[in-house]
Amino acid sequence: MTSQTHSVPTADQIRRAPKVLLHDHLDGGLRPGTIIELAREQGYENLPETEPDKLGVWFREAADSGSLERYLETFAHTCAVMQTREALFRVAAECAVDLAEDGVVYAEVRYAPEQHLEGGLTLEEVVEAVNAGFREGERRARENGHRIRVGALLTAMRHAARSLEIAELANTYRDSGVVGFDIAGAEAGYPPTRHLDAFEYLKRENNHFTIHAGEAFGLPSIWQALQWCGADRLGHGVRIIDDIEVADDGSVKLGRLAAYVRDKRIPLEMCPSSNLQTGAAASIGEHPIGLLRTLHFRATVNTDNRLMSGTSMSREFELLTEAFDYALDDMQWFTVNAMKSAFIPFDERLAMINEVIKPGYAELRSEWLFQQTAATSGSSRTEG
Repeated sequence: MTSQTHSVPTADQIRRAPKVLLHDHLDGGLRPGTIIELAREQGYENLPETEPDKLGVWFREAADSGSLERYLETFAHTCAVMQTREALFRVAAECAVDLAEDGVVYAEVRYAPEQHLEGGLTLEEVVEAVNAGFREGERRARENGHRIRVGALLTAMRHAARSLEIAELANTYRDSGVVGFDIAGAEAGYPPTRHLDAFEYLKRENNHFTIHAGEAFGLPSIWQALQWCGADRLGHGVRIIDDIEVADDGSVKLGRLAAYVRDKRIPLEMCPSSNLQTGAAASIGEHPIGLLRTLHFRATVNTDNRLMSGTSMSREFELLTEAFDYALDDMQWFTVNAMKSAFIPFDERLAMINEVIKPGYAELRSEWLFQQTAATSGSSRTEG
């Protein structure tokens, strides 16, 4: 608990609270029904289930293996149905709508253009289809009474050799909806330093990038991502806990890498439910995010893959609230952290914080205060 007034949020308040999402994979958030319809349209016959509910369960169970490599195998089915402009447009639009309905006001959604070329699209056509889909989703969200802004992160696969090409693509579209670059995929055996040319290029172009690091692999992955590659943010970064020592008396000692990450305010894109599935944490209550929040690291809360984890931003915050007794102030702290760390201009981040996020949480706290007052008054009348 961090606030003097411990306003524990209800599930409805968590859903309505403004939220910021920095780590969400487009191919990990499809609606099961959409996958089935796209598979039927495109003649893809390898789906393990053909009923939406059963397919959703299959994805969650297949991702619950405790292995990052097995977890990544589930994406073969989603990528298979995302090979046409129409499919990419639809998936991107639905992504924006779904996030907005969950109270997300700003999102950076990532995907790997190189994984969507089997139907004959060019890299440029993939990016333009997804960008158009996000704009359509933002429009539909407004019609439904929600506000959201979605930026794209272009991802290169760390086991492949197209990272410089994808980095150049991200730079080409940086003023047309793409806000940054990322590398993803299995960490073990594929260190980020394999892609130094891409990162050096982006730094010369004054562009932004994040790197998946410290999820399935440990401190060396984080160290390389920061000190060799110059990452602005860490995708997951959960293994930074390995450089933090907690004594029996509760005192904490930070190693030099952990201290650097905290002192430099390097954002950690933490994804609690996903980390459980890939074996990076044993339970939500044991997830390092609890200690990292106490130690004031710049931790953020994210979904990673909503389909595979059966989750949403609201669900992630519900789990954290249950595990760590978080209040609305804690939710706001995580949300402001994320908005500060977004890859859009400073003045736009500041406007989102001051005009959307802080007023939104202030309204929720006022609701809580009035509810408490009403409950107290009712109790007093009963006692009288």
